[in-house]
Amino acid sequence: MTVRVAFVCVQNAGRSQLSAAFAEREREERGLEDDVTILTGGTHPADAVHEEVVAVMAEVGFDLSGREPREIGTGELNACDYVATMGCSTLELDADGPDVRDWALDDPDGQDPEEVRAIRDEIEGRVGDLFDEIERAVEEERTAEVTDE
Repeated sequence: MTVRVAFVCVQNAGRSQLSAAFAEREREERGLEDDVTILTGGTHPADAVHEEVVAVMAEVGFDLSGREPREIGTGELNACDYVATMGCSTLELDADGPDVRDWALDDPDGQDPEEVRAIRDEIEGRVGDLFDEIERAVEEERTAEVTDE
């Protein structure tokens, strides 16, 4: 079982990039590299990740300077198990598709460093909570596979 999780916003230059970076760390720290696929994208991607986002993530050991915003479509998202939108999405996904969460976060673009740090820290907590759920789902699936053998 591979769990697919996507982090989406309009520009894919702030909140969704923060979320994807924290998700990559959670996946690695929890040993879920073979179990979780992480996607990020935007409906109208920017040219680059916002400078203030790159700066506050560097403060906590992440280098987002080489990341490029990308477009993501509903086909990719409907194939996901979880989709986290950042409060700016107008996506319409299949009702039977992913578990969609709208995190309704402020946009860090143009904000002062303290505001961007607060958004970063909120995202870090939400990603951790989401990975608690994902980890439980993966463990339940593994247990079910062992029981079926």
